[in-house]
Amino acid sequence: MDLVCIDFLCLEPDASGQGNILIVTDHFTRYAQAFSTKDQRAPTVAKVLMEKFFVHYGLPRRIHSDQGRDFESRLVGQLLELLGIQKTRTTPYHPQGDAQPERFNRTLLNMLGTLSNVEKQSWSRHIATLVHAYNSTESDATGYSPYRLMFGREARLPVDLAFGLSLDQTSVASHRNYVDRLRKNLASAFEQARLTSGNREQRNKRNYDLKVRIQDLQPGDRVLLKNLGAAARHKLADRWSSQVYIVCKQLPGLPVYQIRPDGKAGPLKNWHQNHLL
Repeated sequence: MDLVCIDFLCLEPDASGQGNILIVTDHFTRYAQAFSTKDQRAPTVAKVLMEKFFVHYGLPRRIHSDQGRDFESRLVGQLLELLGIQKTRTTPYHPQGDAQPERFNRTLLNMLGTLSNVEKQSWSRHIATLVHAYNSTESDATGYSPYRLMFGREARLPVDLAFGLSLDQTSVASHRNYVDRLRKNLASAFEQARLTSGNREQRNKRNYDLKVRIQDLQPGDRVLLKNLGAAARHKLADRWSSQVYIVCKQLPGLPVYQIRPDGKAGPLKNWHQNHLL
């Protein structure tokens, strides 16, 4: 693995006291794992990564996250340094820079929403099954299921057993033949996934460029701050705070501006330009 992204998803605690999910996704294959936790403390992050991910899937070259203090803690940093893993992070005040986990978060939330009311009371018990269903489903970004790109074959599902289907024929292949076939399958799938993913990223960039607001804010400009708690379906007036802010300065080398409330005392705030109007 070259790049692995990590993120926390917060939910209402279930009957067992689990209220958080540590999301770990491989950037290239889109393969994901989700681990329910009772907290987001740095020792929890380090323990889960080491005992539940690294020992099963190996060490990535790089781990990417937002700027959550538990991801940026000294403990996690020392663990990654000890293992030879590079740590990178998103642009300050702009968590959308870690877009892939954000997309998986939405997918997982939608899947959790399909549980019955009784099942939702113990949602942590269903995480592994839901994530396996996601990994076994073809991704429109790559054209393959994350499971196949990770392991070189499709996952054997209950429906395959019911119909007596053999997806990889490992029972009749020697180890050498299996390894040769696996290598060829992975090489072919990786190349096709690169092409499909590249086309998808170019299309997403074109769509983003059409919508992005290019703005060059100057000190003294009056702006509105996006209401991040408002749902996307809300009207425009609801999506922006009624409080007007004054731009103080731009942080060096970043599309981040320091602002203060207009006409009254208040703390200085740093926000990404996409959150300002």
